[in-house]
Amino acid sequence: MLLKDKVVVITGASRGIGRAAALECAKQGADVVIAHSGRPTGNDAAQSLIIEIQAIGRRAIDVGADSASLDTGELIIHEAVKAFDKIDVFVNNAGICPFHSFLDMSKDLYMQTVNTNLNGAYFAVQAAANQMKKQGNGGSIIAVSSISALVGGGMQTHYTPTKAGLLSLMQSCAVALGEYGIRCNAVLPGTIATDINKEDLADKEKFNYMSSRTCLGRLGVPEDIAGPIVFLASDMASYVTGASLLVDGGLFVNLQ
Repeated sequence: MLLKDKVVVITGASRGIGRAAALECAKQGADVVIAHSGRPTGNDAAQSLIIEIQAIGRRAIDVGADSASLDTGELIIHEAVKAFDKIDVFVNNAGICPFHSFLDMSKDLYMQTVNTNLNGAYFAVQAAANQMKKQGNGGSIIAVSSISALVGGGMQTHYTPTKAGLLSLMQSCAVALGEYGIRCNAVLPGTIATDINKEDLADKEKFNYMSSRTCLGRLGVPEDIAGPIVFLASDMASYVTGASLLVDGGLFVNLQ
């Protein structure tokens, strides 16, 4: 029970990596705030996740709001504190990656990606940090960045800078928030099979190629990221801040 009685807020939590992280946090003893895009209430994926968490014996609520909005972070934290009186862990996981070529990238698509992945995240992290400072007990902030923070992608010129930005944000926030006992770290997933890349990986040849590029010979699944998130959220990582944890099955190091 690494997170016993902690309150964990996760954005983009109704699907993929966020959902797996929410379930694992609950299994480790946490109550969970499921932040997601879409309707404020009645989101089917979020409601089914709440039922799963309650079956584990923990509490959960969902908060529906647009991650691209600069005000969403304050809304999520407000609802979390209203429900559970505190927050201990904030996981910024929400993100989009609409693959698109560089030379004809539209301003609208670029801004949608940057606002969702980075600008909204910045102010959500700020809102979480202010609440943790107010509580006076420290806390853990985790940003789900990407291996794309370290390497390029021809169809991801709007996406990779946002993930590099999240990594840099956690490094700077570790410095800015250390005096309050707030730890800030980044998780960098490799290629994880989720809805965000489902269409891209539907190409069997590419799927096989990307699998073969890893040292472990397989693509990741959302549960592969949940464990590292729990570790960074827990007191086992009490001296870990400003770190970046690459969770990619060895994709990055497999040059030859």
